[in-house]
Amino acid sequence: MLALLIGLGRWQLRRAAEKQGLYDAFAAGGGSTLMVDGATAPVARYQHLEARGHYDSDRQVLIDNMVSVEGRAGYYVITPFALDGGGWLLVNRGWVPLGASRQSKPEVAIESDERVIHGRADHLPVPGIHLGTAAKLKAPFPAVADFPSLGELSALLQINTWSPATDVLLLDKGEAGGYLRAWSAPGILPMRHLAYAAQWFGLALTLAVIYVVTNLRRVTHD
Repeated sequence: MLALLIGLGRWQLRRAAEKQGLYDAFAAGGGSTLMVDGATAPVARYQHLEARGHYDSDRQVLIDNMVSVEGRAGYYVITPFALDGGGWLLVNRGWVPLGASRQSKPEVAIESDERVIHGRADHLPVPGIHLGTAAKLKAPFPAVADFPSLGELSALLQINTWSPATDVLLLDKGEAGGYLRAWSAPGILPMRHLAYAAQWFGLALTLAVIYVVTNLRRVTHD
């Protein structure tokens, strides 16, 4: 039991280091802006990007099971963005609330005029635990998806010429054409993991003290 408690404390320390790395990367990503096109090499996660082109409003995806900071259920609105000079980029335009039912999809149309957009590079959202096999994505659009991969989105949207720069661009809060956006590094704060680690180590210390005291009393009694 002592080894288990110490192991759990060390695991929380590792999780704290991982989360601190993500928070540091998010802070560093806003230090410069990189122009992205269809041939841009992969960039660091959370790198701030600029892209020129236009949205394809006819082929959009709603990623289901997304929760707002207030705990409300809803969708992420994912819109393909045709880059000037060729290539495509997926843009996460933010969070919209769930309607009366999932049969009542939100209105997410956007004009396809030429524009410049800004945001951060990121991965597509993934579930904490995979439960079963997701249903195959299909029209009509906007199609509802449950944690889709880039390959699944490529098949649904019939687009294969994605920019290698990033899986998805998180549209900046101040950009037009977006919804609720409160981007940050994912997960709980690193300090929370440190607090959990302290709890596990505290329990380990308590167990060790109980073990020593109990055995000392036994020896004294004998």
